[in-house]
Amino acid sequence: MKHEQPTLRFFGATDTVTGSRYMLEAGGRRVLVDCGLFQGYKRSRERNRMPFPVPPRSIDAVVLTHAHLDHTGYVPALVRDGFTGPVIATDGTTDLCKLILPDSGYLQEEEARYATHRGSSRHSPALPLYTAADAVKSLNSFQVRDFDDPLDLGGGMELTFVPAGHILGAAQVHVRIGSQTVHFTGDLGRADDPLMFPPRPLGAVDVLVTESTYGDRQHSSRDPEQQLGEIITRVANRGGVVMFAAFAVGRAETLMLYLSRLRRKNAIPDIPVYLNSPMAIDASGMYQRHPEEHRLKKDEYEHMYSIAKLTRSMDESKLLNLRGGPMVIISASGMLTGGRILHHIAAYGPDPKNAIILSGYQAGGTRGATLAAGERELRIYGEDVRIRAEVIQMDNLSAHADADGLIGWMKAAPQAPRMTYITHGEPEAADALRVRIKRELGWRARVPEHLERIDVGDPR
Repeated sequence: MKHEQPTLRFFGATDTVTGSRYMLEAGGRRVLVDCGLFQGYKRSRERNRMPFPVPPRSIDAVVLTHAHLDHTGYVPALVRDGFTGPVIATDGTTDLCKLILPDSGYLQEEEARYATHRGSSRHSPALPLYTAADAVKSLNSFQVRDFDDPLDLGGGMELTFVPAGHILGAAQVHVRIGSQTVHFTGDLGRADDPLMFPPRPLGAVDVLVTESTYGDRQHSSRDPEQQLGEIITRVANRGGVVMFAAFAVGRAETLMLYLSRLRRKNAIPDIPVYLNSPMAIDASGMYQRHPEEHRLKKDEYEHMYSIAKLTRSMDESKLLNLRGGPMVIISASGMLTGGRILHHIAAYGPDPKNAIILSGYQAGGTRGATLAAGERELRIYGEDVRIRAEVIQMDNLSAHADADGLIGWMKAAPQAPRMTYITHGEPEAADALRVRIKRELGWRARVPEHLERIDVGDPR
């Protein structure tokens, strides 16, 4: 049933850092802001299999903040299950989704085949959440909208995309509903990101929905370029392999940039560097097509890709596991949830002369979080792999604003929102940010419950 008063409902990202999904309802229209996958702990992932809280065909439009799967990865399932409206996104986000969503469908199918082979699924055969074909079909629903170009969504709602930094195409979503405004941060970038420009400062809004990925911590003040140089030199000198677990979109490019600068200064040994991620390779051209969104100059961009050997085929990837060190491998996924990096860790993880670098946030319940917590045994493709390689977590490579960055961004607002909702963070991070917002800014703030509905005109 559709309500008369504008409402906001929290369908995801309320007790976890994944599954971003927010429903705005006004004037008989339903708009879903973000349509992400739940990742990490099994109890979170199981939400992907539950019926969507409202019938997909009852949703009039989907609006995406950026391309990462925890914000877009449920789109193919929503379209398959009856959603027929537009998926509205920036040009950069649309380009990246053409890579990310079909790849996600392919991985879903691979995991289902593996579960069938292992007999570890309740279904026989195991069923993917959606297929690569479902993902490709969903791309037909995408409609591109530029930054700062207002769009009438119907029901008295008007959408505007605002630059968020973070990754290519990432946007804050500003929605005007009559005289009310609701503002979603999406994933907010860093002011000092080496690749992306900073997020646009917060203006006057009535309701703010903010992420809190790093709401309880600050990034290391250590220079990541210098730290990378020390790690690579140390591991290369002992003949080891440096394995970067990198998000294929955003983090891989940042790593390549730092390695390029180190190589130019002769600050690291001249050892082979392999970019073993077809998605990251394909994404490289998209950064070239959108120079207005990032800090890279043309010559620096060209040099950062010239230092790496681009590995596309599976056979080339397998050969890397036989090659041995010294070498550097950059591969996905960033939280070790799947992808080619797992094969490299299975091959090189048991040897103490090698190193594994976790290059960003590790959501609870992922293999990356397990390693970061100090555990040294991983379950990979049905086998227990003992990890003796050096493990380094580099939060200073993150593309997210940390707690100080989020508070600093909010301080620019000309007035306090009537209410700030803290989402997209683990419970400890979300509550820590809530406390800081109330104490340091004097704003009303709270962490919403899963599936909670609030009145936009009288947020509580």
